[in-house]
Amino acid sequence: MTAYQRFATTFAVLSLGLAAQATGQTVRQFEVPGELPVALYRPASVEPGVKAPLVFLLHGSSGDGPSILSNSGLQAAADKHGFIIAAPTGAIHLDKGFAWNVPGVATVSGKAPGAGDRDDVKYMLSILNALVKQGSVDRSRVYATGISGGGRKTSWLGCVASTRFAAIAPVVGLRAGTPLKSDPARPDPESCQPESALPIIAFAGNKDTVNPMEGGGAPYWQYSMRSAEIRWATLNHCQTSPVTRAISPALYQERYDGCRDNAEVTAYITEGGGHSWLADNEVMWAFFKSYARAEDGKLLKIAN
Repeated sequence: MTAYQRFATTFAVLSLGLAAQATGQTVRQFEVPGELPVALYRPASVEPGVKAPLVFLLHGSSGDGPSILSNSGLQAAADKHGFIIAAPTGAIHLDKGFAWNVPGVATVSGKAPGAGDRDDVKYMLSILNALVKQGSVDRSRVYATGISGGGRKTSWLGCVASTRFAAIAPVVGLRAGTPLKSDPARPDPESCQPESALPIIAFAGNKDTVNPMEGGGAPYWQYSMRSAEIRWATLNHCQTSPVTRAISPALYQERYDGCRDNAEVTAYITEGGGHSWLADNEVMWAFFKSYARAEDGKLLKIAN
């Protein structure tokens, strides 16, 4: 069975399962010519004709769109708060599943994307533009999240397409550009130069051995999560050192404030957490809905 055939089977099974979870909820295929279909989730709470917020949900390496839509639990938050989820599938075929094209960065296969691999940023922006043109999405309230390789791709969207997203939420995958070739323990500042301040909320576990918080690991990882936080805080011109506070015995927060355009950088760390979907989807959405983008790309802080 080819990767495309496995994808089609997975899409059909998961779409049926998700659609059956509650009356009126819909998972459908959003077609992009020449590409695998996007799993698009529009909850019943979104009235026909209403322009709703959009959250891009990106799978990890070896995954696909329908699987992360099923496994993240994010559709429950969408039902409650009335946002649409678009779960596309990465460009690069692996032995199992797919990976995202982060230019110049090797995938989990050890091979860097080639010139013939799809530009995933352009691909996702084409999905966004099509949904906006359809009249189903509020272009001022577009967000992105993803796990592992999808978290790294989410971070990359922040680096190169910041004016199209109001906030991002990498899960066990926060990056701030590629590892510096001369010193991989640091992010390369030239590789991440966003046009605008961008709010960041990240989720991680301090026992993650795939993307270790302390750095190291695979060539695509290397620098620590704290280095990524500090780089984003610098890019957002945050004025304070990180403030750490306990949320619960097994959860703490690192937060940078006083940032340009109120573009906060914050991270939630699960004690003992490994390489899995550690995001609190309610916390994530509360963060997302606090931000929007004006027509000219300016970041707006929304009073809740």
